[in-house]
Amino acid sequence: MSLSAQDRERIAGAIRSAETRTSGEIVCVLARTSSDSTALPAAVAAIVALALPWLLIAFTDMTVHRILLLQVVVFFALLLLLCLPRIRVALMPRKTRRLIAHRAAMEQFAMRGLARKKDRSGVLIFVSMAERYARIIADDGIAARVPQAEWQAAVDALVAHMRDGRIADGFVQAIELCGEKLAAHFPRGATGGDELPDRIYII
Repeated sequence: MSLSAQDRERIAGAIRSAETRTSGEIVCVLARTSSDSTALPAAVAAIVALALPWLLIAFTDMTVHRILLLQVVVFFALLLLLCLPRIRVALMPRKTRRLIAHRAAMEQFAMRGLARKKDRSGVLIFVSMAERYARIIADDGIAARVPQAEWQAAVDALVAHMRDGRIADGFVQAIELCGEKLAAHFPRGATGGDELPDRIYII
């Protein structure tokens, strides 16, 4: 997963364009994965490695030394394989994946300074690739005026473009849709200013 310099500039341009019509702020974050925990892969690798000697003793005439060596090799090989982001995430139940990705999105909302806007009109567009998760998080000011369900069109655009491998296109369309909502409820005024960088963060 990567975005070219041209893709990043397209996204930054879309943010700048959307924010010319609103006092609100749009921040985009693209995460490779929302979870870096290796506890589950390690547990699975350990269980397989612990069971292996019993199978080898029952069905082969390998020496104890060779069985123990093979056990260590299997454990580390499995651990490396299961720690690959896509496989590690696939081991998790779907509900757990979504909870982890949602928590990461909320952390990014706080980290990127959206909660510091005076009128609470910040919007985070968050995508986590490994979890195949997309979310629009609106701060209290805009959330009080626009129900979460109304952001669904932007989420759908993100998901549809992700499926086709056109991540930048998904972000651009989502930015445009979020910009329309913000402009309707927080139009650009004399006091409105661009407080946050117009860019996509890749983590």
